[in-house]
Amino acid sequence: MWRLILILPLLLVLVLFALSNTQHVQLGFWPTDLSITVPLSLAVLAAMAVTFFLGALLVWGRILGARARARRAERANRLLEAQVAELKAELVPLREAAVARPTPLPTSQRALTLN
Repeated sequence: MWRLILILPLLLVLVLFALSNTQHVQLGFWPTDLSITVPLSLAVLAAMAVTFFLGALLVWGRILGARARARRAERANRLLEAQVAELKAELVPLREAAVARPTPLPTSQRALTLN
């Protein structure tokens, strides 16, 4: 429904523009001698359409680049998360061994206990 509300005024403006600009203009294609005569509204709307599609292609190209960067970042993130999991797994036995082993006394206290 909201699309219809947005599209209808735009279509109305386009139709009024086309009906208001019915004069004919001659379009020449350089460097050839080819030229055609078209209504002014058709020439302007065609130029707008071509520009719109060129802009859409540029945006599409940027989006493809951003998607590729996002995929690379996700892949690097997965690798780093796997490394963190491996390091955590290696740390568990070391912690258990440290808890099971008594802490050695400092050398100054060892001398006192021997005497």
